[in-house]
Amino acid sequence: MAQDGTALRFHFLDEGPRDAAPVLLLHGNPPWCDLYRHLVPGLVELGHGVVALDLMGMGRSDKPIDQGKYTMAAHVDWMGQWIEAEDLSDVTLFCQDWGGILGLCHLPDHGDRFARVIAANTGLPEGRGMNKFMEDWLAFSQSVDVLPVGALVQGGTTRNLSDAEVAAYDAPFPDGRSRPAPSGSRR
Repeated sequence: MAQDGTALRFHFLDEGPRDAAPVLLLHGNPPWCDLYRHLVPGLVELGHGVVALDLMGMGRSDKPIDQGKYTMAAHVDWMGQWIEAEDLSDVTLFCQDWGGILGLCHLPDHGDRFARVIAANTGLPEGRGMNKFMEDWLAFSQSVDVLPVGALVQGGTTRNLSDAEVAAYDAPFPDGRSRPAPSGSRR
């Protein structure tokens, strides 16, 4: 639920045994839970329950159009509501990049729900404004009509993605209206 009362829906994959402690996978920005398409089957095969969340505004989750809604505080609030609504417990949190920042922010208020944490390629901001990387990302991402997500992911990989993989990363962001979440807010 947004602060203005608008109902928002998260998309997530929920695979594996329902009685197993879940592994919660949180992706970065701008990918979506499709990032974990090779990891999920292996975790399920090992007997884990797996929940792979599309962050709000990304993947198949709702995409509010107002870019000002995509503050860190809003993302933390949305995800906290979702964790409570799904009643997740005994969670192994695997988080990286932007999903790491958001996921780690839940440990103080929802720490009793998490049994294990694996944080990769992430950190926690100091709360002193933006660093140069974030300033450059916002300048770029807010200056293009269509965010080239597939090309951005390709630029961060050590192998060539297939055309189908690039298309899968681009799919949730077909036009400028889908850009606000990955582009972020300056607030």
